[in-house]
Amino acid sequence: MNRISFRQGLYDGLPICLGYISVSFSFGMVATEGGFPIWVAILISATNLTSASQFAGVSLMLNGGSYIELAVTTFIINIRYMLMSLSVSQKADSKISILRRLILSFGITDEVFAVSMQQKGVITSSYLSGLVIMPYVGWVTGTILGAVCSTILPYSVQSALGIVVYAMFIAIIIPPATQNKAILITIIISTIISCGIRILPVLKQLSSGWIIIICAVIASGICAKLFPIKDYEEEEV
Repeated sequence: MNRISFRQGLYDGLPICLGYISVSFSFGMVATEGGFPIWVAILISATNLTSASQFAGVSLMLNGGSYIELAVTTFIINIRYMLMSLSVSQKADSKISILRRLILSFGITDEVFAVSMQQKGVITSSYLSGLVIMPYVGWVTGTILGAVCSTILPYSVQSALGIVVYAMFIAIIIPPATQNKAILITIIISTIISCGIRILPVLKQLSSGWIIIICAVIASGICAKLFPIKDYEEEEV
């Protein structure tokens, strides 16, 4: 493993790690206050690494939802990660084995995807490993702290912590958008489509997971046509 690339991945993943601590702190508190043992809350975060679906899943379990409802809900919310993983896979080093790709795909989140896609050239296994480890550590650590401190902070503080992940994601996409016209147009198109779906009577019933997929596919498709790029091999030549 290339130590320099790995350290760079750790460095780039550190801001995500810090942001995740705040969000997962809130999750740990919500889960334990709902009646889950501390170890269960920690186990959920250690085996999922998905903010929205974890909150939704815990809510369903606390309200007596069925296994089918739980499975379908989490699948729809997380289905966008399939597209993200495919995109990262196309940019990843072809020498990365299938097994390592499967392991690394576990750590693909919205923020990890955004950071990895900003990298120039091929993404190495070393870099992606470092980038994935930091958010995972932050997510589990935050859950542990939140679960342990669930009886200390008031609910108003817990709710406020939930907005941190959105602020963090905005901070990730704005800098490249100011430097790359294609990224800026993609964000604008996605925003317009998302707002349109929220207004239309039928489409506004869609879950957030489906809305994200629709926006991603349409916006990326349009911008891929408007702003085609050369393959990495051609650019290097």
